Amino acid sequence: MTAVVPTDEKRVDLEDVLDKFSIYKSYHLQIAGLIFLGFATNTMFCSNFIFVAEETGYTCVRNSTVNNTTDCAEWLYDNPHSFVAEFQLANQEWKRTLVGTVHSFGYMVGLLIVGPLSDRFGRKNAFIMTGVLGGVFGVARSFSHSYWLYIAFEFLEAFIGDCCSPAYILITEVVSTKQRLKFILMCTIGYTFGGFATSLAAWLVPYWRHLLQVLYTPALLFFFYKYLLDESPRWLLIKGHRDKAVQVLEKAAKKNNQKLDKNFLDKLSCESNENSDFFKIVKSTFQSKVLCGRFFVCLVWWTTSTFVNYGLTINSVSLQGNKYINFALLSVVDLPGLFIITSILTYCKRKLPLICCFFAAAVLCVSQPFVPLDLPWLSIIFFMAGKLMSSFYFNITYLYTSELFPTYTRNSMHALCSSLGRIGSILSPQTPLLMQYWFGLPSLIFGLASLFGGFVTFLVPDIADDSLPDTISQAEELGKAKPKKSLSIDCANSNVTK
Repeated sequence: MTAVVPTDEKRVDLEDVLDKFSIYKSYHLQIAGLIFLGFATNTMFCSNFIFVAEETGYTCVRNSTVNNTTDCAEWLYDNPHSFVAEFQLANQEWKRTLVGTVHSFGYMVGLLIVGPLSDRFGRKNAFIMTGVLGGVFGVARSFSHSYWLYIAFEFLEAFIGDCCSPAYILITEVVSTKQRLKFILMCTIGYTFGGFATSLAAWLVPYWRHLLQVLYTPALLFFFYKYLLDESPRWLLIKGHRDKAVQVLEKAAKKNNQKLDKNFLDKLSCESNENSDFFKIVKSTFQSKVLCGRFFVCLVWWTTSTFVNYGLTINSVSLQGNKYINFALLSVVDLPGLFIITSILTYCKRKLPLICCFFAAAVLCVSQPFVPLDLPWLSIIFFMAGKLMSSFYFNITYLYTSELFPTYTRNSMHALCSSLGRIGSILSPQTPLLMQYWFGLPSLIFGLASLFGGFVTFLVPDIADDSLPDTISQAEELGKAKPKKSLSIDCANSNVTK
């Protein structure tokens, strides 16, 4: 559908309006605080199984013989109140590690639903729904007295409890291109806080059922975000809700004690393709050879990022020393990393930093197993540095993916890449089992995966200063020439079918 545009009116872009707001004033600071908590819970939900279903020692105290086969009839557990003991998982290590794998699988399948829901019904609504339901299923899991019921709740919580994807797309759309990196930094510090809070809670609340209740109950408060958080004005415009988008912008200006020219906002309109079939829109994205190739590169990034990042996190509790402190250190090391990578991306583009981080992580992970055993401190430094590099490229992957696809399908494509890429996080909980063959095998595999991720990055364009593309044609032009500004008064290019 093409809008009829008055030729004598000056066009107004959403980018120009957003550029008038400071991310350090009340309105955007409130958004940053709310999303910060969302990201913190995401880390807690994704990593708590490390402590909830932690390894527990056991010995056989009574054998039984049936049909000339001797089996253990009774096990004695080092911690009788542990997850392993209460579900009688002795000699069934695969059931313990299956918890993390099922969570990642549920997360992978759920993203295929959450992404389209966010593009269809809005970033805010998807964020609230997933946040609250994640809390509900997490608390329900703490009352499970059947192992398979627990596994079912684990899947459901991950399936519908990922508030991270819509939240991340929201924060990329509510600020201008110039301020996007700094604003994302402010919000994503929540990931680090969530990791530190998880280790602290696990230390203070050792009983796994109570730990789950402590971690998941606060998520029920996401219901109140209905009144505290606004929808993305970019999404509202692309959906044809110009009046609602203007109301959001006026509310932001009022909260910041700013004044926006009413005539200026009145020119901000968009003729949308509101009635287009969603699957046709996604199909049109894949009909573009450029975007299709870009999708497969992003898929490699996500698979590598989830496999290596979560794999290193899971294996951190096997390092020498206090497991809670090691896990907290692994989370805290991400904090300076966020500032460092934000500074790098401010002065560089996306491609070169991403390649360098992939290759640096590869070198560190491959080298770590060969550090002399009498130098444990050096081994930990290599391990932490490798984790830092993997965090770098995971953060760049998150941002890079959201910038490469058009607004109509941005969250869907981002979620699709993230979903299929969760194959990496599905496999990562099983990597500790490889240590029985050689203690350095997991690190070696992490290094080789990072190396491959670095090589495929050469296949995508380098971007940084371009506005977020709203259409397929704009997305295809990224890296070639400066694309047309998004969301002008006519939005004549809002057609997504060719």
